[in-house]
Order: sequence, then structure tokens, then C-alpha cells
Amino acid sequence: MNQSEAKSAYKLEDQIGFRLRLANQKHLELFGAHMPDATPTQFAILARLSQDGSLSQNLLGRRVGMDAATTKGVVDRLRSKGWVQSEPSKTDLRRLEISLTPQGTQFAHDAIVRAQIVSEQTTKNLSPRETERLLALLGKL
Repeated sequence: MNQSEAKSAYKLEDQIGFRLRLANQKHLELFGAHMPDATPTQFAILARLSQDGSLSQNLLGRRVGMDAATTKGVVDRLRSKGWVQSEPSKTDLRRLEISLTPQGTQFAHDAIVRAQIVSEQTTKNLSPRETERLLALLGKL
């Protein structure tokens, strides 16, 4: 295919990146409306700690798909809000163990309920089977 053919065959609205960006914009709009006190990255940290309990900062970052610098910044902001605490690991003093505070536990519980509503609203035009399939396909990317 030459450059002219490629240009005429290209349709922006048919591109995966374009569709993913639009879907993400819609999801972030809903997220912000339901969860004005936390960003999606902050919520990811809180939800993971709620599910897994105390984790090293390094492992926490890996489990939410964030690099070390981003994880540290998010943890620092959550600590300043009083939602997480850190302490040296009992087994490796070079590591910080991150855990929810009682206030963070309550916020995370409430936020998870709101996040479920956001997910339902994001996928409201899909059947349960389509939602399941979409998640499976996105997991393959």
C-alpha cells in the first residue's frame, strides 16, 4: 500500500487508540463525578491495599502498574491525606511497608462502592457478556 492509499484508507474513528481515548475520557468523567476526593491512581493504590493488606511500596507499585517514582508520589499524597501509613519492613529494613489507616480503610470501602457504580455506568450500553468480553480483550493488550 502506498502513502496515498494508506492515507485514504485511514479513518480516525476506526483506530483502537482513538476509541480507547474516548472510552477513557468518558470513564474519567464519571469517575471524577463520583469520586472527587481521589484520582484514579490514588484509588488504585487504596483499592489494592484494601484487597491485599500491607504491601511493600515496590510491590504495591507493581501490582497497580505504576513505576516507582509515580508510586512514591501517590503514596506521599495519600499519606498527607491521612489514608495510608508507612513503616520499615520487619524483614527488610530497606523496604517500606504501606498500609491503610483506619480513615483510609473507611474511605477505600466507600470508594470501592462508588467505583462499582462508575464501572456500571461506563459499561451501561453493554450486556454483561459484552462487558466480560471487553475486559478479556483489554487484558490481552
